[in-house]
Amino acid sequence: MILDGRDPAAIAAAAQALQRGELVGLPTETVYGLGADAANEAAVAKIFAAKGRPSDHPLIVHVADATGVAHFASDVPAFAQQLMQAFWPGPLTLILPRRPEVGAAAAGGQDSIGLRCPAHPVAHALLLAARALGVHGVAAPSANKFGRVSPTTAAHVQSEFGGDLLVLDGGACAVGIESTIIDCTRGAPVLLRPGQISRDQVQAACGLKLLSKEELAAPSPRASGTLESHYAPNAQVRLMDTRALQTALDMLGPDLRGPATIAVYARAVLRLPSSQVLYRRMPDDAAAAAQQLFAVLRDFDAQGVKLIWIEPPPDTPAWEGVRDRLTRAAA
Repeated sequence: MILDGRDPAAIAAAAQALQRGELVGLPTETVYGLGADAANEAAVAKIFAAKGRPSDHPLIVHVADATGVAHFASDVPAFAQQLMQAFWPGPLTLILPRRPEVGAAAAGGQDSIGLRCPAHPVAHALLLAARALGVHGVAAPSANKFGRVSPTTAAHVQSEFGGDLLVLDGGACAVGIESTIIDCTRGAPVLLRPGQISRDQVQAACGLKLLSKEELAAPSPRASGTLESHYAPNAQVRLMDTRALQTALDMLGPDLRGPATIAVYARAVLRLPSSQVLYRRMPDDAAAAAQQLFAVLRDFDAQGVKLIWIEPPPDTPAWEGVRDRLTRAAA
């Protein structure tokens, strides 16, 4: 069932469901999450089962504020504290050393754990209400089947898991792609997943160079959303530059019949051979493109297309998060 996240009674009902070990769909500023009490191994197991997600693939734990970190993390380096001060609440996840007695299932068995303080008011209200009931953190990966397109509305969540799941409706997500993930267990910040918060912003906030995981000799901790193939719609995604897109469209010709099977998502203005080709224009602004990306892919799937041709975004820092999601969707 979908409940209005602005209703205190709905927040209370969701917090009580978490306390009982049940799953809850909740909005964040990035995407909607499928949440459970992060310290309850049986509840966390329900997330893995519902999503069809491997149990060694770690989840991000959401906390109400920075004070919640101490419940799960055994150490918080100074640069991680600076990043929390700069970007929390907000779309930044920090990988920190885990206290061995808590959160093992949510961490996928690793000795580190991903923590985030979301900025969405509904998520914040739920986390505070849950903490008052003894739930100190909510493990909440994106509320979709494993590897598929993340949800950015409550209706998306319901379409994935049906009407029995309690989902708090907080409107469409403002950011639209998942959080930036920074590994803070290596003595220096390491980028594991790009997002809205850029490399330059991270470096400016902590005064250290942001490393990439490829620069390190030892492997980084496993983290959410870092598999080669991820965020994929049912349709096959192919990234094509403007010239290749137009050439492919010209080859289709005007004689297409039946339901549309090809969709195009591009910033370029293209000549379409037929109304049977669906076209959506990608915004020129990176933040706007990120906000609508997953909704566009879901809409193309809903219309039954088999192929989605997408113009790659610019190779600039502002577009890194969108490029990452599209590259994984096309893998």
